[in-house]
Amino acid sequence: MRRIVFALLITASVLTLFTGCKNPKDWFYSRFIDPVNYYIVGDSEERSQLRRLFEEADARKGDYESTLTIIQQIIKILHNTGHGEKLNLLLTAYVENNSEDPFNAYYLFIVAENYRNDGAYPFATHYYERILKNYPDLLVQGESIHNACLKYLVQITEDPEIRVNYYKELIARFSDPNPLYPDLDLIDKGPVYYYMAKTYEELGEWELAVQAYRNFLLYPDCIIPGNPQAHTEISEMIAFYDYRDKGWIQNSLEDLTKYVQWAIWGRNSSRLNRYRAKVNFFATAWEEGSTGSNQLDDLEAFYSDLGVLMTSRLRCASELDSNSNLQEAYLETWGWGYRIPTWYFYFRKISFPADPEINGKWEWAGIYLGEKPFSSNDEE
Repeated sequence: MRRIVFALLITASVLTLFTGCKNPKDWFYSRFIDPVNYYIVGDSEERSQLRRLFEEADARKGDYESTLTIIQQIIKILHNTGHGEKLNLLLTAYVENNSEDPFNAYYLFIVAENYRNDGAYPFATHYYERILKNYPDLLVQGESIHNACLKYLVQITEDPEIRVNYYKELIARFSDPNPLYPDLDLIDKGPVYYYMAKTYEELGEWELAVQAYRNFLLYPDCIIPGNPQAHTEISEMIAFYDYRDKGWIQNSLEDLTKYVQWAIWGRNSSRLNRYRAKVNFFATAWEEGSTGSNQLDDLEAFYSDLGVLMTSRLRCASELDSNSNLQEAYLETWGWGYRIPTWYFYFRKISFPADPEINGKWEWAGIYLGEKPFSSNDEE
């Protein structure tokens, strides 16, 4: 007898712990004997509406389209009253008991959305994947349920190996018109290729990343949020990747600085040109920046005239500029026979994990024309 009483007490304690219900018998009655009562919440009007809707749903069992309309109204009330957990339980229980309902993907999508909005990403992922694997696609207001699942999965999935497969599926299924769904909204392939490439980078799959970036460049009008220069950056990266002989690259900043200084002191234009980056090199005014539109129109002609511009007054600093750092450096030169006689050579550390042989080395990447508009004492 004592054992029975003890077991009942334990059961009651567990029920109270997991439900927050003061009387476990009430919880058991509402959940199992009268399950509808469990979902009757809100003010008197909302409770009355819910009772009526559950009665209508019971009367229309098997009529899935009518049931859809009724359930959508129930969803709205439970959502507005802040009972997301009850809504999730209602929808998953309904799907379990009505496996033939063609709208089950929609109901589970609502559950997945609730979990995602609450930050419960593992549960959201479970339901998104369950929909993709087990339920045919549905169109809701012109958007595919499967498409939406994939778009959210690429946002919340941390594992890059899994995430990249979602990108592949998005492109395979939703990048071209589907005769079965003529009104289907298609994906914007440009951003998908961009973020797929970033995911391949995480995996260290550099050839696949570059191929995805090449595909991204086929969509010059697409916009990458937070990176308006994405197309320029990727174009430069691809040009650098494709250039075979990168003999201008030096092992260290010290070596690069020394060789360039010797070429200037000796006014040896051919030697100096040897250390100039052969791709993505720039020569521009400070205010325009390295990607500015005011770069010299004919850079090659400019470089070919370096020997002529090397006057007897040409000099360069013996030390790097004080604004140099571990990633980029500036070397002041002056006395050029050009309308702007002062140039700053710009050196940068190469960030290119695709090729470990050159990643972390240095290149002479450009020239800033004119006096430097900032100093180490300037406040940024």
